[in-house]
Amino acid sequence: MLEKNILIKNETGIHARPAAILVKHAMRFESDINIYRSGNVYDAKSIMNVMSMGVRQGEEIHLVVKGPDEIQAFEKIVELIENNFKEA
Repeated sequence: MLEKNILIKNETGIHARPAAILVKHAMRFESDINIYRSGNVYDAKSIMNVMSMGVRQGEEIHLVVKGPDEIQAFEKIVELIENNFKEA
């Protein structure tokens, strides 16, 4: 299991477009990818879950990745969030 606290720098936070990008990439992995915020857990593979977080710029989330491809999934999701959801 890998985990990390990540500060959201994206000016729109994690709303429609960033949420869709996050879910699209999370779905590519077999591992469970969860985001913890304000005592709640959100499935990063569910667009409804991700959008319901309501994360704004300057807020922190806690990412937890667990499963057979957790290293690759963790690295990709962290990179995506830290680069303001810009796809390479």
